[in-house]
Amino acid sequence: MCQPLPGILDDPSRRGYGSPVLIRGGRVVDVDGDRSADLRVGADGRVAELAPSIPASPGEEVVDAGGRLVVPGGVDAHTHLQLPVGRVRSSDDFASGTAAAAVGGTTTVVDYVTAYRGEDPLAALATWQRWAEPAAVDVGLHMTFTEAVPEATVAACVERGVTSFKLYMAYPETLQVDDGVILDVMRSAGRHGGLVTLHAENGSAIETLRRRALAEGRTGVVEHSRTRPAALEGEAVARAGVLAELAGTPVYIVHVSSAPALAAVRAARERGVQMLAETCPQYLHLSADELAGPEGEDFVCTPPLRDPWHQEELWQGLADGSVHTVATDHCPFTSADRRSGVRARESGWRDFTEIPGGLPGIETRMALVWEGVSAGRIGVADWVRLCSEAPARTFGLWPEKGSLRPGADADVVVWDPAAVQSLDATALHMRTDHSPYAGHRALGWPRLVLSRGRVVARDGNFVGEAGWGRYRPRRPRPGARG
Repeated sequence: MCQPLPGILDDPSRRGYGSPVLIRGGRVVDVDGDRSADLRVGADGRVAELAPSIPASPGEEVVDAGGRLVVPGGVDAHTHLQLPVGRVRSSDDFASGTAAAAVGGTTTVVDYVTAYRGEDPLAALATWQRWAEPAAVDVGLHMTFTEAVPEATVAACVERGVTSFKLYMAYPETLQVDDGVILDVMRSAGRHGGLVTLHAENGSAIETLRRRALAEGRTGVVEHSRTRPAALEGEAVARAGVLAELAGTPVYIVHVSSAPALAAVRAARERGVQMLAETCPQYLHLSADELAGPEGEDFVCTPPLRDPWHQEELWQGLADGSVHTVATDHCPFTSADRRSGVRARESGWRDFTEIPGGLPGIETRMALVWEGVSAGRIGVADWVRLCSEAPARTFGLWPEKGSLRPGADADVVVWDPAAVQSLDATALHMRTDHSPYAGHRALGWPRLVLSRGRVVARDGNFVGEAGWGRYRPRRPRPGARG
């Protein structure tokens, strides 16, 4: 059985949830269908009842959800809160990032621990454990290995509720591991019910392209995209499929950004490989053109933004199920840190390789994917599956998360399809001074967000508290071979 890490958000005195709440008259959408129903939240912070009509009890708070959707809280399975990147750090910590997540309708995040070369992974896990204590919503953790590890380390992580393991096929100087390590970790993870997640780019080829660009004096922001072509993402995804096939295990590809990568996912599946693909809102809405603009540094992320036609392929993947989940890869920076670079020089970055990469998105994910519903690209049920149900199932949080069945955690979002929300940085809660979606107004935003029965956001404002979130140990995948 997974045991909580000691000392993290597990004080029984902090488990009080308040009075029962009845949410009436909404359109409930979850794994069990799309129907008009009432939902009761119990005093224990769990869904107590879901039925076509529920009479209110004396003293019970009643929320009128007429004309709105009632859906499970979002699960963002890919974040990087307060992550050190060279001499700078991602600008959202666990308190600010999870508060912003709550406002946007996300009630659980799964953040990536990084164990750097020579570092004890369990010590790194303890560091992230401390960082996560101020979280405003529930938190799970993945583990990133940057070198070969014994199987006992994988087993120890699983015992602590960390059941997914990230490996990089890129960044050879700091993060990349070779195919042999990937294969070994896949096999170890498979024996213990874990899941390997892969950053799939051909790092060695990319480094050659980067060195050539610098040697030729091509140092501008746009070279970040030109030296990480989509073909090298597609090649790495195809290779990942072969490794997973050899290991006899599933594999999860993070932040799929391009048509070649998605084609490789489909090809692996046709051979019977259980390959799960994640994409992010930036690859659905933004393009490489942004890197050539005057604020190009603010759009650097990895994989890079692509030409607009890749967006169409990814939206089709969301509709046909080729793309399994939408996460954010939330890793924001201030404009000053972007311009000073990872070496934090007063004179600023010298070339594109020194710009910290990552975009804000933890607050805007649900709204940006909802735009696909508004445009007729995907259905409401697809939206719930991609943003809540599928990540909860994949990462061992189901059925407490991603579900509105009685007994599930009362992580509930009352979503207003008619609500208009500016996506300018000043109108949002993420701790960054710029927004990649500046000037855009989203149609669709949460009116009410509950985390384990407690209201944490109302009408676009955070009303929760730091420290309400709990660490969520995650279950191993079924079928572990032991």
